[in-house]
Amino acid sequence: MTDQAGVVETDSADIPGKPTSASRTTLSHIMTHNDTNLLGTVHGGVIMKLVDDAAGAVAGRHSGGPAVTASMDEMAFLEPVRVGDLVHVKAQVNWTGRTSMEVGVRVLAERWNESTPPTQVGSAYLVFAAVDADGRPRRVPPVLPETEKDRRRYQEAQIRRTHRLARRREIMELREKRAAEGLDD
Repeated sequence: MTDQAGVVETDSADIPGKPTSASRTTLSHIMTHNDTNLLGTVHGGVIMKLVDDAAGAVAGRHSGGPAVTASMDEMAFLEPVRVGDLVHVKAQVNWTGRTSMEVGVRVLAERWNESTPPTQVGSAYLVFAAVDADGRPRRVPPVLPETEKDRRRYQEAQIRRTHRLARRREIMELREKRAAEGLDD
């Protein structure tokens, strides 16, 4: 079954859906010397933590409770970030399944010493699983894409999910085959 946006509904039909704008958020942080690597630019791990923080806030907001990071896909570092830059991490839910959701994240930097628009310096896709108080998966509301961009992001997220599942299946099949042949300990 599909809704007006042409998006396939999940089996969470008894849970009211939420529009993408309901959980969208931006976290901002000024980069300091404590954030740098040996090259004097901001360490990629610092950016990854900001990405995970923003994505986690969005996942928790969308799911209405705790959500944990299940995977991070395609973290791309496009430009270096420097000390003094004001970094904005923008995140939104792109896709939802029964208990999981993909969050897309864009990282922008405002250069402290330049009067130019913010530059995109990174992007990532993370998968979160909503969990209950005992850490067991719980259902999430369907995401309701509102714009053409949201619908494109939803469709692209479905492609990434298909690829993640196929990759995992192929790896597990290879491991089983190697174990049956006595090639792995």
